[in-house]
Amino acid sequence: MEITLPLFFSPPPLLPTFFFYFTTVYLLAYLVIFRNWSTKTKPQASSCLLSLFHGTPAVLLATLSLLQQQTNNNFASPNTPLQNATLEFSIAYFLTDLLHYLLFDPTDYLFIAHHVATIYVFLTCRYMVNHGAYPILVLLILAEVTSPCQNVWSLARFRRGESPAAARVYGFLSPLFYSLYSVVRGVLGPVFVWKMGRAFCLKEEQGGIIPIPTWVWVSWMVVIVSAILLSVLWVWIRWVDWCRERGWNKEMKKIKLG
Repeated sequence: MEITLPLFFSPPPLLPTFFFYFTTVYLLAYLVIFRNWSTKTKPQASSCLLSLFHGTPAVLLATLSLLQQQTNNNFASPNTPLQNATLEFSIAYFLTDLLHYLLFDPTDYLFIAHHVATIYVFLTCRYMVNHGAYPILVLLILAEVTSPCQNVWSLARFRRGESPAAARVYGFLSPLFYSLYSVVRGVLGPVFVWKMGRAFCLKEEQGGIIPIPTWVWVSWMVVIVSAILLSVLWVWIRWVDWCRERGWNKEMKKIKLG
């Protein structure tokens, strides 16, 4: 008698390879590249380098997979092999970075919850329903397009107290990064998520057949909307801190001149 396993349990051929790749990158960063950094900043810097090795490749893979999609780009279209590979690439990254937080920063509940929720969305899209990669990967592109700038900014922030060059890079990048992040996460992301939710709701109202169960796409929307709201809050706090720092620097200059 033939036993058919659910799609969720289908073997992930590329996931172990990608996980090995990201684990190697992290260990290389921790043990070699940032070995002379402080105990506090070394794990953080390693996580940043890991993110750099994920962000830009993920954007390129996702973009290529969307351009190669033969069917019309709709929000519930079947996943293509390249789209599934891109999802596995990102799952491996988030699993590796999740281990980083569990080992070195277990009280950062916000980032841990973010990673767990993101992994849930990618896993269900890749292995459970095998549909809906189109909107998920568009959102991945929007999320990771700021990765190079964000991670260079983060590395400079870690070292700005010890390195004048890092402080200058941090000061130069901060308004540029915040502006780009604000546009992507505060404007483009919400607009696309609105279209995504509207498409699913209209399909349900019209009695159309959606290959993605309602509870799955609704849970995706909850995760995505929550992530966008937290991103907007995060960049708002960064803008406030930046304005305060500029005000403080101006006051210090006045004191010195006086």
